[in-house]
Amino acid sequence: MTTLLTLISTLLWWVLYSSIGALFFALIAWTVLRWIERCPVVFNRTYLACLVWNLIGLLIVTGVAMHEGLMKPPYAPLLNSALLRGALVVDMVIGVLVMWRLIPRIDAHRIRPASACMAVAVIMAISFGAATSLAS
Repeated sequence: MTTLLTLISTLLWWVLYSSIGALFFALIAWTVLRWIERCPVVFNRTYLACLVWNLIGLLIVTGVAMHEGLMKPPYAPLLNSALLRGALVVDMVIGVLVMWRLIPRIDAHRIRPASACMAVAVIMAISFGAATSLAS
């Protein structure tokens, strides 16, 4: 019974943390996409894309941390891991694909793949900067 409760609790926290992060990332992505596309984009779809990307990203990073055996602080060795850097590249590709497929502009055209790449790059630069400053 405690295993079931632990699993449910883990799933709830995974979704909660992903949705909090997705809101922060969606604000950044929405701003970048409005600027790059020179046309308004739909914010709720931007949030949905960031939520899907965040859910997948947390699974990837947690899997790498479990594989490396670095589930407790300090996390600086995890940031220096080649496996994590490769996983982050895969995560960025997933982010670009999810944003490109899910985010429309107001005129009902899909955003350009280059715009999705720029939004993901800005989000990852801010995220990795925050992670490196907090880990050390």
